[in-house]
Amino acid sequence: MFDAYLDIETTGLSWDYGYITVIGIYLDDGRLVQLVGREVTKGNLLEALKNVHTIYTYNGSRFDLPFIQASLGIDLTRDFQHHDLMYDCWKYNLKGGFKAVEVQLCIPRKLKGITGWDAVVLWFRYVNNADKDSLSLLLEYNGEDVINLKALRRKLCDSPVKPIIIEKAR
Repeated sequence: MFDAYLDIETTGLSWDYGYITVIGIYLDDGRLVQLVGREVTKGNLLEALKNVHTIYTYNGSRFDLPFIQASLGIDLTRDFQHHDLMYDCWKYNLKGGFKAVEVQLCIPRKLKGITGWDAVVLWFRYVNNADKDSLSLLLEYNGEDVINLKALRRKLCDSPVKPIIIEKAR
């Protein structure tokens, strides 16, 4: 059985008005699976999660998993253990979004300055203009997200001591 690190990209914050553009899954065996556009289906997601025991997310309890359930009709918490790393961060007073926590814990990121909003823009550049460079950048961004979830887990959950938090100079 594997652990998986999951993150989605969407066209907005509401599943009533938006849709999932990318589901990224990084498996403990080093495989990166990314379902894109029409590949985002219940069957493909369940196949990608075959042999997974625990799914790790950041804010997945409030965003990723409910969005997946509303969009694809799958309650992943029924078939998988789920661990939302955001709540572990809160225990150590690490607040803010995932990117802010990465900075505080010195988790490196190659793509700096790209946000969730940028992911929406990149998707629509790809869809509306057939801009394959935008899709490539979106997938690289999503890939970094899920790979860094594993790094975050190591820093928070697998360490017997409180993580060292680097304070930003004011």
